[in-house]
Amino acid sequence: MNITLPDIQSAADRLGNAVEQTRFEHSRTLSSILGGELWLKFENLQFTSSFKERGALNKLLQLTAEERVAGVVAMSAGNHAKAVAYHAQRLGIPATIVMPTSTPNVKVEDTENFAARVVLYGDTLDAASAHAHALAAEENRVFIHPFDDEQVIAGQGTVALEMLATEPELTTLVLPIGGGGLIAGAAIAAKALRPEVKIIGVEVEAYPSAFNLLQGKNEIRGGSTIAEGIAVKHPGDKTMAVIRELVDDIIVVSEEAIEEAIYLLLTIEKTVAEGAGAAALAAIQQEPELFKTGKTGLVISGANIDSRILASVLMRRLARKGRIVRYLIKIEDLPGSLSDVTEVIGDHGGNILEVFHQRLFGTVPVRRADLYITVENRDAEQSQRIQDQLQARGYDTTLLRE
Repeated sequence: MNITLPDIQSAADRLGNAVEQTRFEHSRTLSSILGGELWLKFENLQFTSSFKERGALNKLLQLTAEERVAGVVAMSAGNHAKAVAYHAQRLGIPATIVMPTSTPNVKVEDTENFAARVVLYGDTLDAASAHAHALAAEENRVFIHPFDDEQVIAGQGTVALEMLATEPELTTLVLPIGGGGLIAGAAIAAKALRPEVKIIGVEVEAYPSAFNLLQGKNEIRGGSTIAEGIAVKHPGDKTMAVIRELVDDIIVVSEEAIEEAIYLLLTIEKTVAEGAGAAALAAIQQEPELFKTGKTGLVISGANIDSRILASVLMRRLARKGRIVRYLIKIEDLPGSLSDVTEVIGDHGGNILEVFHQRLFGTVPVRRADLYITVENRDAEQSQRIQDQLQARGYDTTLLRE
């Protein structure tokens, strides 16, 4: 790898005020909850809501005049696409973005809003990448790789410069790994400025590509993940070389841990994170003992999450905490039965969200009904009290866990 600290410092000068020097702040509440001193880098507050602007703009600014006229092609599941499209529009460079067909609608629409030509192709990043390379060759345009490009990597490394400028005594940096551009750039910068700093990468269970390569394995489960921004089957050759040399450890996190991290960032820090953007916090939640000492800086790398998915994460979290529950109540199918049940729930502070009668199917006797009621409560204890009261009133009541 030919990238050095001066390359990253030059990138920072080149970017200037065209990207945000986002906040890097100590989180008292998360530090208290998780037991270490945590500092958050809010890259989700970039104009296109992710760190990807840094690498994309650094690459675009170094195109020749002829290359700017011909235009660029990029391939991305979303954040790199938005970053290239936005800065290409700002610089007057024609841009074509190839995105997998599974890309969330919010990312497709945002990219189109920056006047880029969007081509949806293939079910995977690999298929989209192959098509993007073909378009670039066919139309004589520059292909801007989302991660395995030295100028892109140098741009992403400016994140670490800002983190260490704000808090020079950081002992650990935690960053998500997709293709590896962010962690490679950050590791080069951080290790040059502070050799003793630990660099921890984070991958999601379905796509532990860099972790497996370090372990001598090649087992990628694949499939759907809430962290689609790091759902990469193969890190770049350039980025993987840096990971092998400079990254101290990689933590593989569960989908549930990422959902919990999204919830914490929204409810505690009042900031929106996509799945990949919450991965660093998920790793600290999952392995808190690794971060008890020193000062840990983590990157909230993006905020581009589909609103439906965000709503689902929040509701699922409430269900796991016992604040939203579903009861199965067997009642006599007679006038007044339903009102009696709802009175018990209301008298004990429950807020009924949904009611469903089951009379026609299964083994329910003709004069009885299965009543499914979804209720919002303060906590799991209140949910249990309502069940106890319904049973005390003579109703066969089950608190459903699934």
